[in-house]
Amino acid sequence: MTTFWSLWITIITIGTMVGISALLYWCSKDKMGVEEGEDMGHEYDGIREINNPLPKWWSYMFWGTLIFGAIYLALYPGLGNFKGFLGWTSSDQTVRTLEESQRSVALSQQEKKLNQYAKELSDAEARFGETFQALAYDSTGKTLLPITQIAENEEAIKVGQRLFIQNCAQCHGSDARGQSGYPNLTDHAWLYGGEPETIKTTIMEGRIGVMPAWIDSLGKDGVKEVTSYVLSMSGRKVNAKEAAAGKQRFVVCAACHGTDGKGNPAFGAPDLTDNVWLYGGSRRAVEATIVHGRQGVMPAWKDVLGEEKVQLISAYVWNLSAKDSK
Repeated sequence: MTTFWSLWITIITIGTMVGISALLYWCSKDKMGVEEGEDMGHEYDGIREINNPLPKWWSYMFWGTLIFGAIYLALYPGLGNFKGFLGWTSSDQTVRTLEESQRSVALSQQEKKLNQYAKELSDAEARFGETFQALAYDSTGKTLLPITQIAENEEAIKVGQRLFIQNCAQCHGSDARGQSGYPNLTDHAWLYGGEPETIKTTIMEGRIGVMPAWIDSLGKDGVKEVTSYVLSMSGRKVNAKEAAAGKQRFVVCAACHGTDGKGNPAFGAPDLTDNVWLYGGSRRAVEATIVHGRQGVMPAWKDVLGEEKVQLISAYVWNLSAKDSK
């Protein structure tokens, strides 16, 4: 932050603590001109005011909190740009990329800096690293177990579920059923394929799906007609005349979705005949997709989680849909 705001925060914080200390000290002195324990001459509703000092336990506790606050502000960041004598930081706020973050964490761990994020990563690896390796690798510790074999291990599935909730639930939901724009991972509708190794590739490398906007090519009438035809593919009742015209225009969509509309995993083009809709299956939602297009991004997790954790998550995700067909 700027020097001005740093000084502003520092002055207000220290000034408040000094003011409270002065008030507490003043209140601890008897300035009423009446002997301690004497009646002050005030009465309300049968209650008389006595000249009693502040309770010592309360005063000591208040002084203790002030002293604790002063020590804390001296040791840790809190006074503007002052970093504290311990040099503690929650994380490196200067990083802008994943690579910079990884280098910063490695440097903090190597030099044993008081970086809370780096310390928690180091502690987590020390505590759970062996567990991840034991569940993901074979007895030699060098070869990853097949995803289908890991899926048969109840403990591995539980660990995979926890990793999923920590890293994937923000988009796909804690139950993996997704939401608008984020696929449901519990059904059998896979954009890029639901085979175990394909799921792993998706998590490791990420995916970028692009549906271009077609309003300029089709026009408003064309969009309505193609929408009717697309909805008819999944058994919806539509205007037959519009659907027939839309079928002729669908040729521009067939390059990705196929002439039968069943999609193409190579492009991540969805099957339009199964009545599973990533962005909503209402007429308005389908029209919006055709008019404006869609941009879908699944980030790559290989550099964030590492292959053994991805292997466990892949087993969990594959098991979600595979167990229904067992």
